[in-house]
Amino acid sequence: MIQRLALFGGTFNPIHRGHVAVARAALDELNLRELRLVPSAVPPHKAATDLATGDDRLAMCRLAVQDDRHITVSDLELRAPAPSFTVNTLRDLKREQPGADLLLLVGADMLRDLHLWFRFQEIVRLARLVTMPRPGVDVGPLAELRSALGEGAVQRLLADVLHTPLVDVSSTDIRRRVRAGLPIDDLVPPAVAGYIREHRLYT
Repeated sequence: MIQRLALFGGTFNPIHRGHVAVARAALDELNLRELRLVPSAVPPHKAATDLATGDDRLAMCRLAVQDDRHITVSDLELRAPAPSFTVNTLRDLKREQPGADLLLLVGADMLRDLHLWFRFQEIVRLARLVTMPRPGVDVGPLAELRSALGEGAVQRLLADVLHTPLVDVSSTDIRRRVRAGLPIDDLVPPAVAGYIREHRLYT
């Protein structure tokens, strides 16, 4: 039996209730045995300002899903040379589990910019992309992707959309609230809120 493994990558700076809700919904909707959170090291598409260390973000991810036996956390990208490129992660996993059916969860905003990703055409060959809706985000016409991948490939991408809860939580807003001394307990799992306070992150 082919194992289906879904990857949910991101900065997770910090991981919040929206991330966890999407991960749990994806497990059910995609009928997965495992979903793997993959915190990125230095994302090539984001500035590194106000970025907690890889160790801190890895620890927060593990705390957030410690009660979910089907959600694991990987340090694969944190151990790899920076910057983090998704294609390299997928290549490594294909070597590690050559028979696995890889699924890659991407936000609607990321799908819109997929043509800017490093070796994006190879990414589409290595994994089935599944789009996570984002509040207020429209993927648009995807003209660049249609030109590069063809109409059929883009239609398949647009068909694979999760019916996940649209939890309007932002890591940027959480960091802003921490700096302002405002509570974040309703935005992140309790263990993550405790970790942020204990380690004085984002202050």
